[in-house]
Parts: sequence; structure tokens; C-alpha cells
Amino acid sequence: MKKILDYILSVIYLLYFGLLLVVFHVVQVIAFNVFGKKAHKKSVDVFNLMLSTSYYLTGSTVKYTQLEEYPTDRPIVFIANHQSTFDIPAIIWYLRKHQPIFVSKIELAKGIPSISYNLRKSGAALIDRKDGKQAVSEILKLSKYIQENNFSAVIFPEGTRSRTEEMKPFAEGGISALLKRAPNALVVPIAIQGTRKFNPTNGMFPLTSFSKLSWTALKSIEPKGKTTKEIADQARDAIAEVLNAKMK
Repeated sequence: MKKILDYILSVIYLLYFGLLLVVFHVVQVIAFNVFGKKAHKKSVDVFNLMLSTSYYLTGSTVKYTQLEEYPTDRPIVFIANHQSTFDIPAIIWYLRKHQPIFVSKIELAKGIPSISYNLRKSGAALIDRKDGKQAVSEILKLSKYIQENNFSAVIFPEGTRSRTEEMKPFAEGGISALLKRAPNALVVPIAIQGTRKFNPTNGMFPLTSFSKLSWTALKSIEPKGKTTKEIADQARDAIAEVLNAKMK
């Protein structure tokens, strides 16, 4: 019976999801070309609010917890574990005042209504994982951009989505590049849980109804005086502590 319900609610969700993609693609194009970047940003915020709340259509719950207030007068590098494509909307919505911009694989910049358009227009670092030189160059551009504007960058240093509850090692290269041209950036870990079980096949069908999805923005890490490895290890340990506590 539960599996049947998963299929029924997944169909309802995906129809709504598809509608949001199409409608907000048009909204974004109009906002960007007619009213400018600020209007585009607001349209993206609303889009991700609706994506974040759309999980309720599957009977799932969404919980966001933030352990401290983060400054808006300096750039921030958010470091998160990566479980599925569903990790992203809540980060954009709940941390919207920090203008989060993502490090993303270049393949996502084409072919997906709304999402690809936003990646191209937001200043995201669109990296080719087969071309290390290009990837570093893109991340350095994003690093400079967040430094100049006191925006934030979001990186998933596992590289690819974990298929188990166990996190993969955190690669240091992307974190190092983000901090290179944003020397006064603050580092904030984000622990994400539940999205892998919600989307166990990574194919979006069927989704697991009545899942518990949570995002926990943790205490900030001051990177000054620390090596990139120390920063990556501290962020990973902080995330692991939350994930392990929730598994008990």
C-alpha cells in the first residue's frame, strides 16, 4: 500500500514540479530582461520557496534550523554534504539574504527550464569535472565575485551525491579556490538529511512519501590561520556530528 501511495503522490508532485519549471522560466526571463538582476533574484527566491514547500505534496516534512546569525557584510562559503538534487531549493530560499551562488557541473546549465537559466544568469561557477584547469578558473571567478559583493557561494565538496548515509571525503581544491580571492570569507557548514531517502534512485520516480527532510546551518568557521584541509575536516566533522545524531 505504501509503495502505491509513493507512485500516486510522486505523479502529483512531478506534475506540479514540471509546471513550476515552465512558469518560472518565463517569469525569470521577463524579470531579468525587463527589470534587471534584482527582480530576477526575487523571482528565483519565490521559485525556490515554492519548490521547498512542494515536498508537502508527498506528505513529507521540511525543517530548517540555523544555529547562529551570519553576517551580511562579508562573503560566506557554505559547505554542505550532498544527497540529491533536492538539496538545493531550501538553501536558496532560507539563506536568500546571503545571495547564495552555486558551484555546479556545467551539464546543468543547459536543458532544464528555470534551473539552467538561473545557473547561467546568477554567476554560478559552471565547472567541467573533466577539465581541472577550467574548473579552478570558474571557481576563482566566483570567489572574486562574492568578495566584491559580499555574496555567498555554495559548494558540495563530496563532488557527487552520496548513495549511502556515509559521507564521501571532502575535496579541498574547490574550497581552497573559493577562499583564494575572498580572503575575508566566513565558512559555514550545512548538514542535509533525508533527501537521499526521499529520492533513492536519483531518477525522481517514485519518490518516498512521508520523508523527513532537514537542513541545519551550523556554527561558522573562521578560516584565518587554518589550512584548507583543517577547514574541510572541521566542516565535515561538524556535519557528520549532526547526521550521526539524527541517525541514533
